Amino acid sequence: MSVIDRRGFLKSSLAAAATTAFPMPALGRIRGANEDLRVACVGVHGQGQTHIAGFSNIPGVRVVALCDADAQVLDERAKFFAERKRPIDLVRDVRKLLERKDVDIITIATPNHWHALMTVWACQAGKDVYCEKPVSHNVSEGRRAVEAAARHSRIVQTGTQSRSAPGIRDAIAFVHAGKLGKSLVSRGFCYKPRGSIGRTTGDQTIPASVDYDLWTGPAALLPLRRKSLHYDWHWVWNTGNGDVGNQGIHQMDIARWALGVDRLSSRVLSVGGRYGYIDDAETPNTQVAIHEFDAPAAAAPLVFEVRGLPTDGYRGAKIGNVIECENGYVVLDTDGGKALDRDGGEICKFESHDDAGALHRANFIDAVRARDASKLNASILEGHLSSALCHTANISYQLGRTATLDETRAAVASHGQHAALAAEALERLAQHVAARFTDHAGQFGAAVDLPRVDPSAVRIALGGALAMDPASERFRDNPAADALCSRTYRAPYLLPSVAS
Repeated sequence: MSVIDRRGFLKSSLAAAATTAFPMPALGRIRGANEDLRVACVGVHGQGQTHIAGFSNIPGVRVVALCDADAQVLDERAKFFAERKRPIDLVRDVRKLLERKDVDIITIATPNHWHALMTVWACQAGKDVYCEKPVSHNVSEGRRAVEAAARHSRIVQTGTQSRSAPGIRDAIAFVHAGKLGKSLVSRGFCYKPRGSIGRTTGDQTIPASVDYDLWTGPAALLPLRRKSLHYDWHWVWNTGNGDVGNQGIHQMDIARWALGVDRLSSRVLSVGGRYGYIDDAETPNTQVAIHEFDAPAAAAPLVFEVRGLPTDGYRGAKIGNVIECENGYVVLDTDGGKALDRDGGEICKFESHDDAGALHRANFIDAVRARDASKLNASILEGHLSSALCHTANISYQLGRTATLDETRAAVASHGQHAALAAEALERLAQHVAARFTDHAGQFGAAVDLPRVDPSAVRIALGGALAMDPASERFRDNPAADALCSRTYRAPYLLPSVAS
């Protein structure tokens, strides 16, 4: 059944059901306990399916519309409602959706390049927002989203579900209480296997069901040069942010949260590369980033690592965090973890929860009903700061040059007061790559399990050591880095000014 046919069928169901329509709430009005909140889910190919099911299961919340640039995806998701004999409307263009008076909330699970613009537009339209991570595709637009939420008195939750996981919350409180003494370094890990996305030889055909102009939105309208339009956009700079901005944003957020810093870093350096295969992806599958924090008060450094090739964990963490302190360390996975002394003896556990996502969505709905953004576990500001740390790490990487391991060692040795941490992470990265793949004229081939090589043969993308002013969220005397803090927006998908 086509989108048009299914939409007509479902609109007929809507009329037959004779559901009650409520007026748009005035800004700041506290809703009644029995008054339904009406939700529209935007971007329903991947994580958007969780939004559909999750918000549909919250009492007093109705999903009333779905929005996606892919008509085939809309047809598939509409089956969820048809099978339950529930009314739903299908919309291709988010701008049409935001004009509607029967929508109180939008949830956003589109590709990254749409997140901030949709959030700003929704705030201007008087909608509250649940936005997936990262909340932005670049530093500047994340700050715009923060300002729009404040200006229009909107409740905006970031989809970093670990912020609502009881075990993670208990662990962070444990660290902040000084139970293990002063924090020395906060580590985040995204050791998540990622295979090749393949290599094309020319422009690919856009699926007939996709409105590619809408799908591309504010990004540059480029030919499709990968086999899969969906999901693999993560590995192209025009639309994605690599794995540090995909899975890694969760662990970056926890790492910053553990440090208790509410600003961007003063210095950042990132090194790495894409190893193991040659494909159409642009982002690294192996990366180390070191963030240092100065003004207004010094904090421990943050070290973040991405590995897309098979690897062992670090102190048991693969997709998680290790917070190292004077008298021990805390190891966390996505929902819980444990505290250990310096010898590795277990001190206590932080229990995981079966569905932190459900708790996170419930927290958002509670804040919406109370019209109180301070109740949010992951406000848009928290989302912006953690997303921006991912972006500045990528900016360092993008401004780098190809270097030998020895050249990279020399550069890292001069990287501020935490050079030893950077050097240690670099050595582990080099050993990891060299143990699995051999070098072919400076590029790693497509074959796997090739003979081991001397780590000195490893070629690394040596990022620029960048200094930043955390207050202005601009780099210091570096126009090239500042240029990557924003983008040129494609008309008519223009990011509104802060004052609008």
